[in-house]
Amino acid sequence: MNLKKMAALRAAHEIRDGDVVGLGTGSTAHYFIRELGRRVLEEELDVMGIPTSYQSMFLASSSGIRITGLSEHDPDVAVDGADEVDPQLNLIKGGGAAHTLEKIVDSAAERFIVIVDESKLVDRLGAFPLPVEVIPAACRQVMETLESMGADVSLRSGEGKDGPVVTDNGNFVLDASFGVIHEPGDLEVRLNSIPGVVENGIFSGLADMVIAGTSDGLKIMKP
Repeated sequence: MNLKKMAALRAAHEIRDGDVVGLGTGSTAHYFIRELGRRVLEEELDVMGIPTSYQSMFLASSSGIRITGLSEHDPDVAVDGADEVDPQLNLIKGGGAAHTLEKIVDSAAERFIVIVDESKLVDRLGAFPLPVEVIPAACRQVMETLESMGADVSLRSGEGKDGPVVTDNGNFVLDASFGVIHEPGDLEVRLNSIPGVVENGIFSGLADMVIAGTSDGLKIMKP
């Protein structure tokens, strides 16, 4: 079986009747939303979803999941993928440029479940470039600050369009390669203190469970 789908199906069965569910963004979250929608339609599961992007909102709506927002509900559980997961369950997210709202929703949830395939499990974060969402007017200054911190930095370009990726919040994304990240929590705070930075893709101390699809079956990790 597709390892991403394996993890997503397992996570969908963590959802209970009446839950408000934070809906992640990306290919693994796609499988989760589809399976949750199947449970809604076939098992009459009563849930509401809080999407973290337009992509997940449209997918959830087409899958039969009722949509709500943080202005109305706190999520009981949030489920999302990750680009890297270390043994302490620190994450790098943001390959889909939705990490700002993802972090808001995941932080608000009583439980945050991460779903990945085994390729995302790493000894230390840093091989995947760290996404940093920035206000467009501050882009140059933030790039220079990140470079002064030792990162190789690039402005993420759009696919199928000219120019940079523009997030759902109307901002740009810088991809910063720091190499091995030894203290993810400290770097997360340092980056968010830079004027013009909206949010970065380090998620430290947030995950309550990681469900990883591996060639040997499911691997469940908890703090």
